[in-house]
Amino acid sequence: MPRVRGLPAAGMAIDPGARVRARRRALARCALVAVAVACFGAAPAASFEDTIAQRVVACTACHGKEGRAAPDGYYPRIAGKPAGYLFNQLRNFRDERRHYELMNGLLALLNDAYLQEIADHFASLDLPYPPPLAPTASAALREAGEALVRRGDPARGLPACNDCHGVQMTGLAPFVPGLLGLPRDYVNAQLGAWRSGQRRALPPDCMAQVAQRLSAEDIGAVSAWLAAQPVPANSKAPPAPPTPLPLACGGVTAAAAPASPTGR
Repeated sequence: MPRVRGLPAAGMAIDPGARVRARRRALARCALVAVAVACFGAAPAASFEDTIAQRVVACTACHGKEGRAAPDGYYPRIAGKPAGYLFNQLRNFRDERRHYELMNGLLALLNDAYLQEIADHFASLDLPYPPPLAPTASAALREAGEALVRRGDPARGLPACNDCHGVQMTGLAPFVPGLLGLPRDYVNAQLGAWRSGQRRALPPDCMAQVAQRLSAEDIGAVSAWLAAQPVPANSKAPPAPPTPLPLACGGVTAAAAPASPTGR
């Protein structure tokens, strides 16, 4: 019987990781086709301009034009986020520390150098934020959220969000993201994913430690307050100060050097 292309011959040892890699390749192909259809429909193929802006058009199908996202949507804004943070999240999706099949599939075959190029592109964009949506949560709930954001809860070992994400909550370059301008549902989902272990980061995973000390009510309060805040006119993350963060974070301290120059 002739060998089918892409499958091992009879009696040949099977690489234990082959099924995983095959699944990733299939997901990547399906994801790219789905995103292309969403973006372009059945329109005739246009000439391709080989620029990073053109190559990341697939990202904008979910994250909005130029990665700026919709204020009433679910997907987060990625335009203007610190490059180190974006790079770490792209790696986390590729290496399945974060679980979302569309992202896992899209990034499965990309190496560190290409992920860094994508991160640098979106980090370089300086685009205005829309005003926040009118809050739907009660004032009391938002006040409880503000207390946790501003002061934390020392009795539970909870640092203030401001201690890591900056006084203005716009993040700290190059690794800590801002928390403003994000949909409330997205913030809820991410804190819940860290709390349950569905989202992970490079160890030590400081956000998992924080989220696991938050109750469901705390998460609802924090997300309600954050989503109601306007983003400052200067939304760029300032450089991180030399003082250490209140918790050790692997995504901040781990080296993030690209592995090789190709992999597109």
